[in-house]
Amino acid sequence: MDHSVPAPGPSSTASETLAEGISLPETEAGFKGAVAAGAAGISYRQLDYWARTGLVEPTVRGAQGSGSQRLYGFRDILVLKLVKRLLDTGISLQQIRTAVAQLHEAGVHDLAQTTLMSDGASVYLCTSNDEVIDLVSRGQGVFGIAVGKVLREVETSLIDIDDHRDDASTVMDELAARRIARKIG
Repeated sequence: MDHSVPAPGPSSTASETLAEGISLPETEAGFKGAVAAGAAGISYRQLDYWARTGLVEPTVRGAQGSGSQRLYGFRDILVLKLVKRLLDTGISLQQIRTAVAQLHEAGVHDLAQTTLMSDGASVYLCTSNDEVIDLVSRGQGVFGIAVGKVLREVETSLIDIDDHRDDASTVMDELAARRIARKIG
């Protein structure tokens, strides 16, 4: 049984992984770095470091010089959150880099049904309950991360962020209207 860790590939779209009927605030342009960092639960500084070192690079648009903006796709944000979870459990950055590379190579489309397992040294991808049981019965699995659960957390975070952005834009529009009224009157 191959326990490589496949995951999001750059050619996939968010709609391939989303629960039916849930619409995300994603545009063709992707998500800005601050939004991606917030949804993944990491700092912007971490996001920038991971992008500059090639751990998780944005698939929508990379930085192209001073002042340019990276744009992240939904699957990028999912990988960011998975990397954070793996780091939080004590997996080495070297192992995480290997796992992320394997995730991109394999490009699993149905992430909601996958579980990342680790024995503390390596990371394994299990796409069925039988694989999880097999891994644990051999004494290899120490902990698991249900990718589907993380996927739903990212969806919820992005929807919440979009709701707050809508509130903020309404406030900004009201302020702009008052400024215009002041200039006219």
